[in-house]
Amino acid sequence: MSTETLSLSRAMNEGLRKAMENDPKVVVMGEDVGKLGGVFRVTDGLQKDFGEARVIDTPLAESGIVGTAIGLALRGYRPVCEIQFDGFVFPAFNQITSQLAKMRMRSLGTLELPVVIRIPFGGGIGAVEHHSESPEAYFTHTGGLRVVACSNPSDAYTMIQQAITCPDPVIFFEPKRRYWDKAPVELDLSAAAPFDRAVVAREGSDVTLLAYGPMVKTCLEAAQADDNRSIEVVDIRSLNPLDESTVLESVRRTGRCVVVHEAPVFGGYGAELAARITEKCFYNLESPVLRVGAASTPYPPSRLEDHYLPDLDRVLDAVDRTFEW
Repeated sequence: MSTETLSLSRAMNEGLRKAMENDPKVVVMGEDVGKLGGVFRVTDGLQKDFGEARVIDTPLAESGIVGTAIGLALRGYRPVCEIQFDGFVFPAFNQITSQLAKMRMRSLGTLELPVVIRIPFGGGIGAVEHHSESPEAYFTHTGGLRVVACSNPSDAYTMIQQAITCPDPVIFFEPKRRYWDKAPVELDLSAAAPFDRAVVAREGSDVTLLAYGPMVKTCLEAAQADDNRSIEVVDIRSLNPLDESTVLESVRRTGRCVVVHEAPVFGGYGAELAARITEKCFYNLESPVLRVGAASTPYPPSRLEDHYLPDLDRVLDAVDRTFEW
C-alpha cells in the first residue's frame, strides 16, 4: 500500500485529480477554481492539467453554478461545484433544495444527479460572517441530499472520490481551519471505509464524544488531555444518512454522550443526535446527552471567535457534567 503525508487541502486536490483521471465526465466548476486554483488552493493546477473545458471559472453567481451543474448531470456529466465560502451557498439554496434534492424522487428514480457541492465551512481562520458559517443543518433537514464532512487528510482524499462516484447529490463539507493540518494518507481506496459510515477515531469506555468536521480534532485533544477518564471519540463523517449503528453501539457501551459541533446549539444537528440517542439508548444512559456548540447569534468579529467557538475547555466541562448526575 502507498502512503503519503499530505495536508487536508492537498489531499482534496489529489482526490479531485484522481477522480478526473478516472472519469472524463468529471468537471470542476466554481469561482476562481481555475487559474487561481481556488481561494484555499484546493484546485491548484487542475485547470493546467485538464483544461478550461473541465475546470471552469464561473461568474460570481452560486445559483447559476448549481443550476448549470444540474443540467450537466442530466446530460451525463459528474459536476463538482465549489462554493467559495460557506456563507455564499445561500443564493444557491433554492436550486439545491427545490431541484437538486428532489429530481430523483420526482422522476421515480429514472434520473440520477451525481452532483457534488463542496463547501468549506466553520470558523477558526480569523474571518468574518459569511466566511465562517456552519450551515449543515439546513441541508441535513432536506430529504434527497447526502451530507458528509471530512475531518482529516485521509478522509478528504477518499471521501471526495467516493462522493463523486455516488449517483446521489452530495453536500461535501470541508473544515477550512484544518486545511493545513498534515497526516499520512493511504492512497489505496480499497481499504477505505464507505463515506456513509461513522468511524471510531479513539476508543474509550467512560463517555462518548460525537463530532464531525473541525471538531473531531478538538475532541481528540480533549480526550488526550483528560487523564482521569477513558473518552471515546466517534467521527460522524456522514451526517445524512446517519450511521446510527456505530453511534448507538458506542453510547450503549459508555453510557454517557456529549455532542460537539461549531454550529449554534439551538436547532443544530446535535439536537437530532441527542434525540435519537435518548430514544434508543434510554436505559443505557447514566446521564442526559449534552451538547456543546456556538451561541445563537450571528458569527462575531474575528477577535471574538475564540469566545464563540467550542474549545477543549468547553468540551471537557461538558464531560465533567455528564458525571454529576
